[in-house]
Amino acid sequence: MPVGNHPSHGETAQGGPLKRELGERHIRLMALGACIGVGLFLGSAKAIEMAGPAIMLSYIIGGLAILVIMRALGEMAVHNPVAGSFSRYAQDYLGPLAGFLTGWNYWFLWLVTCVAEITAVAIYMGIWFPDVPRWIWALAALGSMGAINLVAVKAFGEFEFWFALIKIVTIIAMVLGGIGVIAFGFGNDGVALGISNLWSHGGFMPNGVTGVLMSLQMVMFAYLGVEMIGLTAGEARNPQKTIPQAIGSVFWRILLFYVGALFVILSLYPWNEIGSQGSPFVMTFERLGIKTAAGIINFVVITAALSSCNGGIFSTGRMLYSLAQNGQAPGSFARTSRNGVPRNALLLSIGALLLGVLANYLVPEKVFVWVTSIATFGAIWTWVMILLAQLRFRAGLSQAERAALKYRMWLWPLSSYLALAFLILVVGLMAYFEETRVALFIGPAFLVMLTVLYHVFKLAPKGDSEAVAASSAS
Repeated sequence: MPVGNHPSHGETAQGGPLKRELGERHIRLMALGACIGVGLFLGSAKAIEMAGPAIMLSYIIGGLAILVIMRALGEMAVHNPVAGSFSRYAQDYLGPLAGFLTGWNYWFLWLVTCVAEITAVAIYMGIWFPDVPRWIWALAALGSMGAINLVAVKAFGEFEFWFALIKIVTIIAMVLGGIGVIAFGFGNDGVALGISNLWSHGGFMPNGVTGVLMSLQMVMFAYLGVEMIGLTAGEARNPQKTIPQAIGSVFWRILLFYVGALFVILSLYPWNEIGSQGSPFVMTFERLGIKTAAGIINFVVITAALSSCNGGIFSTGRMLYSLAQNGQAPGSFARTSRNGVPRNALLLSIGALLLGVLANYLVPEKVFVWVTSIATFGAIWTWVMILLAQLRFRAGLSQAERAALKYRMWLWPLSSYLALAFLILVVGLMAYFEETRVALFIGPAFLVMLTVLYHVFKLAPKGDSEAVAASSAS
């Protein structure tokens, strides 16, 4: 079975390799930064409305499924660290069409997500500068993040590190301050508030199991971006060490931040009042006596959106680079600059985002619900491909090769099948609810269009077709 990115193909013919300049701190914070976006600070109110305090259960269940997916990706990424990561693995173990669909689908989903993030920056800058047209801020956000990505991967890594750090410090401050109110009565005349709000308003699960299920689509959208760890494999200094550590630490930190933040919010305020008075984060800081809470959170939300946009531009550029290396995108996208940056690939992504920003002002506000659901569908496709590729990867190894794996999946293959069943459940739920159903029209339609283009233009990788066919037969 073919393994590897066949570097000679991309390095000699296409203008040089990517540079391994991302350290452990960059990769950990990148994955956190991609996941902790605008959704946590502003979208949490909608998810709470659906599930009540039981929303914490939704995040734990979704988080466990993500951990399995990340272990599957980590097993392949440590064994074979390549640019493009899961797109390449889909090609090697599931066939060239699967690799093509996965790569272009991931590019598209991050474009869609970035449009939402850029627009969020424009909206929140408008709070401070109401007289400045929104499109100027949207353009400024895209221009600045695009420029950072075009300089060098190290510049991207540094910016992402500090952006993510701002978000993380804010969440930690809110959690610690909230625990102070709950346990010691800070900002409440010394009277400990306790946690009775978690069950006093219709119980812990006020909308029953249905409410928890309804919230799963939004919860999974919140986890979108954690798979970016796999994309960094081609530029990590020491992928065998860095990637396993990043996967383990990022999962627990995301769970701690999400569940910890929600625990504090839901303990301080009745769940059925959250969202009616603005951002729960602003309310919590105001409770602690911080009068400038709204301004602080506004700043953090802007950095959160910029961070997610920064990561999205990085992801789309690396995915296009990988597709071009495999002959599934124009060869010019596989060329890198002197600094090891796939400049042409990044410029196409930035150009496409300009159209996305324009489109965002031409369509109604309902587009934001559509954006999250389309992106969730795209993410689920990516996660399913990761799990299926890992099942084929492990099955193709000899007993000795399995024993020699430096990083391995837990409870294989049972864990993979359980995670796949969970993802199918989420897709079923998206079909059930009218608001999210649009994703099941746009997502599959995009995949069908890609399949037609693949066959019409004969985009199978020339050198790998026979090998893939042979591996499939075996």
